[in-house]
Amino acid sequence: MKSFFRLSLCFFSVLISCSDRIPDYKNAKLPVEQRVKDLLGRMTPEEKFWQLFMIPGELGGDSAKYGHGIFGFQVSATSNGNSAAQQMLNYNSRESAAQLAQKINSIQRYFVEHSRLGIPIIAFDEALHGLVHEGATAFPQSIGLAATFDTAIMKSVANAIAVETKARGIRQVLSPVVNIANDVRWGRVEETYGEDPFLSSEMSVAFVSAFERINIITTPKHFVANVGDGGRDSYPIHWNERMMEEIYFPPFKASFQRGGSRSVMTSYNSFDGTASTSNQWLLTKKLKDEWNFDGFAISDAGAVGGSLVLHNTSKDYPQSAEQAINAGLDVIFQTQYDHYRLFIPPFLDGRISQKRIDDAVSRVLKAKFELGLFERPYVTQEEIQSLSESGLRKTTAKQAALESIVLLKNDRRVLPLSANLKAIAVIGTDAVEGRLGGYSGPGDERVNILDGIKKRAGAARVSYAAGCGRKNEEWNVVPSPYLSHDGKPGLSAEFFNNVSLTGTPEVTREDAAINFNWTLYSPDPKINNGFYSARWTGKIKSPQTGLAKIGLEGNDGFRLYIDHKLLIDNWKKQSYRMVSRELLFEKDREYDLRVEFFEPIGNAHIKLIWNVGIGSEWQKKIEEAVTAAQDSDMAVVVCGIQEGEFQDRAMLSLPGHQEEMINKVAATGKPVVVVLVGGSAITMSKWIDKVDGILDAWYPGERGGDAVASVLFGDYNPAGRLPITFPVHEAQLPLVYNHKPTGRGDDYNNLSGEPLFPFGFGLSYTAFEYGNIKLDKGTISTNESASVSITIKNLGEREGEEVVQLYIKDVLSTMARPIQELKAFTRIHLGAREQKEVVFAITPEMLSMLNEKMVRVVEPGVFKIMIGSSSKDVKQITTVTVK
Repeated sequence: MKSFFRLSLCFFSVLISCSDRIPDYKNAKLPVEQRVKDLLGRMTPEEKFWQLFMIPGELGGDSAKYGHGIFGFQVSATSNGNSAAQQMLNYNSRESAAQLAQKINSIQRYFVEHSRLGIPIIAFDEALHGLVHEGATAFPQSIGLAATFDTAIMKSVANAIAVETKARGIRQVLSPVVNIANDVRWGRVEETYGEDPFLSSEMSVAFVSAFERINIITTPKHFVANVGDGGRDSYPIHWNERMMEEIYFPPFKASFQRGGSRSVMTSYNSFDGTASTSNQWLLTKKLKDEWNFDGFAISDAGAVGGSLVLHNTSKDYPQSAEQAINAGLDVIFQTQYDHYRLFIPPFLDGRISQKRIDDAVSRVLKAKFELGLFERPYVTQEEIQSLSESGLRKTTAKQAALESIVLLKNDRRVLPLSANLKAIAVIGTDAVEGRLGGYSGPGDERVNILDGIKKRAGAARVSYAAGCGRKNEEWNVVPSPYLSHDGKPGLSAEFFNNVSLTGTPEVTREDAAINFNWTLYSPDPKINNGFYSARWTGKIKSPQTGLAKIGLEGNDGFRLYIDHKLLIDNWKKQSYRMVSRELLFEKDREYDLRVEFFEPIGNAHIKLIWNVGIGSEWQKKIEEAVTAAQDSDMAVVVCGIQEGEFQDRAMLSLPGHQEEMINKVAATGKPVVVVLVGGSAITMSKWIDKVDGILDAWYPGERGGDAVASVLFGDYNPAGRLPITFPVHEAQLPLVYNHKPTGRGDDYNNLSGEPLFPFGFGLSYTAFEYGNIKLDKGTISTNESASVSITIKNLGEREGEEVVQLYIKDVLSTMARPIQELKAFTRIHLGAREQKEVVFAITPEMLSMLNEKMVRVVEPGVFKIMIGSSSKDVKQITTVTVK
């Protein structure tokens, strides 16, 4: 009896201990794989779906709708970007770091403590060159960081961003952009590391490794090539596997295999006829099977539905989700909570296999366990307080800006500026705007170029003239205050699902103005995406009396009636144009207005424009700039370009009337230095010979003004290098240094094929001599390395930095190889008259190529080793023979 009692007691003790035991997935002592498997086995189909769904936003008032959990949120951020995507993501918060951390903690607490399984979220955001939040440091734009040719400063920048990111509770960044900028017309060149796969790879590895080292997930994007024919964003690409492996894949592979990136974002475009977001060859065969990528792939915002609304390769949203997940996508990134209804059906009805769903969910859960979110889901007060020490980050921001600046021209040694200058004219709106570039936060205590010059100028008088700005202000969109209908502001609008304005309108609404670009969608969900017409009616009045031009700009198919009289008749579809007519307006008199428009294929543009209030203001602004230059010893003209996401550039010249302004200022005879602000190439044929000096400052970050001033006055000797090729003319594009040999030549019969400034170019205030190139071994085997040394001497009396670049050319190969390829670089500092020996390793990887069977090999033969200061300015050459 006693024995039975003891057995019974033991049995009940075991039951009690089993019931008290924590689930395996909550046991931090167990391997991640075991925890993932346990948690996966407890999840419902709905809970699995929600771990594969990410959106911008926060809990809001109805937190119960997130009872199934969610992958994570992009909690409201700030941004100076003006792209459609950035506006869509609602960057509008003005929260301090502490407030944001507390908000993320609060959101996290709901999921950890109130969702059924307590699965924490991943808070994510953009951090291309600084976290896009109030108080975060804004570093130079990515293209500027690439221009440093310095992986050490990139690591410092990335580490600073990572610290600021983690202290706010954000554990994944949707950065960096490692797309190759093969055409400088592309509006997103600024976000990249340039045109070269090696430079892009090295910069990306330096960036992502700093984040991954402190356990923040990085997301290289956009997989795999985000620019197509004509330099257009998200255009379809159809390049073969060899080109992908040689040019476009390397930065991604380096980010995963060397940098440790645990996520990747797909691109919006199609590759070889299939949307990148649902491309099995990219997402499964290459990424996961060949490269053994064990992280998770996310779509770009709203891209999964692109198979339906853009590429026309799925019949509805559920099918687009089915195609994407089955192809290897893991997480759907959408812009609204309600979108889940569009994509959840195939997760529940069997169209997506359970094995594929479990694989995707496992990848997400693995990341959450690796981030330690189950054990440490909240930001601590100590982490938040650590952000108060910002001095080092500001120093890093200035140093990065200094290293990024490229000296393009310095005739008559106009730079550095003479200490004897008594008066300096600073001209241009970009001198005061302090623009930071796309995907930027507001910056922390930004210093603009004018203020930087004023601080450094000492006793010299600094005057400022705004000049003409970047816009060509010959007309503007008629604004809402001058439009009305039925006593209300704006116009009455009617939309028809035909191109003849017949029948009952499908949609009626009020529009504040006529200024529309319906490129991806129709005017309303009820309207066909293509093949529709619209009519706007109401009143228009002018704030002044006199003759004015009024008209319509768009892609044809428009008519304008004033007081029931047909003023403009362009009722045809042919091109994109602006048509205007003169009209005598009486101040404040109301005229009947009717605008009609039709669009039979989609991609619509229509604007109601006039030149009321424009006048010759820009000419007066240029006259003021000329006067400022005449009253000074010299002029610093700061000019900029307009670019960004969905803002590709057909022309690369300075926009507006800036070129005319430069020439008129130069005509004063005063020395002129032009400072360029922007993230891509600029053509200069109309003014380059009229000015003495040119600096490319890119978007130099929040310390940019101080950095530009330091370079102008000679406190810092510039050594930045171009990570992209600058063409003479757009007709040369695409133009990159590392193309393969042509069957004829590079020139046109009326234009050189040579660039204005080549890849790797940049001047200095001193001169450097290259000599004594030596190989330790002139002959090596296919699996052997060699080293090459060269002596660099500073010939001047000023200290400076030189970017030493090593290029390799395969003299004889079984497959055509690039005419030269960057394979190594280093940035060195030399005092006056100092010399240093630089040594580079020549490894089998640097000499390797893809043979006819797409196998990477080192072929026996002769390789040229070319070392110089740019891709064109090779100073020393030697050869190594592989046997």
